[in-house]
Amino acid sequence: MGNTLITISRQHGSGGKKVAEILADKLGVWYYNREILYIAADRIGYDSFDEAAMNEINYKKASKYMEGLSIMMGSGSHIPVYNQMFQEQSKIIKKLAGYGSGVFLGRCADYVLKDEPGVCSVYLYADEEYRVKHLSEVEGRNVTLEEIKKEDKSRSSYYNYYTGRNWYCMENYHLAINLATIEAEEAADLILDYMKKRK
Repeated sequence: MGNTLITISRQHGSGGKKVAEILADKLGVWYYNREILYIAADRIGYDSFDEAAMNEINYKKASKYMEGLSIMMGSGSHIPVYNQMFQEQSKIIKKLAGYGSGVFLGRCADYVLKDEPGVCSVYLYADEEYRVKHLSEVEGRNVTLEEIKKEDKSRSSYYNYYTGRNWYCMENYHLAINLATIEAEEAADLILDYMKKRK
């Protein structure tokens, strides 16, 4: 299908990560997720961040507190650390897209790559009951709806802040799929079928 760029935005617990991995495997292309965050952290001089720190910074947006903390940590810049992270991640995403086909999970990639020719942005969601059950099975513990809602709130807040768009607005995406009604592999096939027909 030529150069293929697929961005995946997903509700927490919907199973979007699995769909992204299956898509990349079917296409034989790179799958980009959290490693973009680590590369960005390294580039702005925060290579000592551990997993807990990465989880903390993952979906945070700038604040006056972080602006002060960024300066105190000697970043050499008055740009808040979270803004630096977003800017660096955006550069990395664009550079990776320039290398060739890939599947990008999260990181506002749909917005960052919106002007790239042929990009397909997908939003994956599911009802609350499905997400609680699915995530509890994946993590091997009882996940609460409150946890899921908290994570979704963080994702939407981050997305809204950096893109100026509403994370839940389906007009931002080419395709939206309810993963409570279809298997992950079938969802991947549906996305590929849509892309072929669109071309």
